[in-house]
Amino acid sequence: MVSESLTSAAGFQIAAVKLSGQKETTEFEILEALEIQQGTSLALFDASAARERLSHIPWVDAVSVQKLYPGTLQVRIDEREAYALWQRGDLLSVIDSKGQVISDDVDGRYANLLMLIGHGAQYRGGEVLDALDAVPELRVRVRAARLVSDRRWDLLLENGITLRLPEKDVARALADVVTMDAENGLLARDIAMIDLRLQDRVVVRLTDEAALRRKAGTPDAGARRRSGADT
Repeated sequence: MVSESLTSAAGFQIAAVKLSGQKETTEFEILEALEIQQGTSLALFDASAARERLSHIPWVDAVSVQKLYPGTLQVRIDEREAYALWQRGDLLSVIDSKGQVISDDVDGRYANLLMLIGHGAQYRGGEVLDALDAVPELRVRVRAARLVSDRRWDLLLENGITLRLPEKDVARALADVVTMDAENGLLARDIAMIDLRLQDRVVVRLTDEAALRRKAGTPDAGARRRSGADT
């Protein structure tokens, strides 16, 4: 193109690209989306089209592309924030707070994110995460939240215990767990499941090993109902 050649010859070719804001997005992805060739004119470079291409990079939330004459292109990236993991079947993804998939490339960097399990769970993660924020001593022990029948949550703890939460008054149920754990070490016992769905009692199921010990009359660390009776 004649006009491209003239502007490049006049000293307006792109000589440098300044990038800022990117953490998860690689420089290669950005430069590939910019589509800058050797001798590309800064004056004729379509910044609007470049922004559009950059916006399709998975981690990019917002982007600005500015021309700084005589020969610099400045690109600022605002990235989406990894909010949780979402598992459905064998597929695991990083998602943002809106439930939108950012990436299926999941590694150890995201080990501390809560895993949401099941279809629809990705859009409702905020409700369980907000509830857990009120009980930080329990939050650090929760590895995953499974949406059950699109109505309520099961929490899966790091030690294998499952907490069955009620449909309503989740904050009360979680506070009860924290209180019982502080008073009698509930979550350190040989328990497989704690059912919190009923307001007037807590139902506990022992692990298979603990149940066998109890049948054999061997003392174990089985949990008790809130009223004090064995379960």
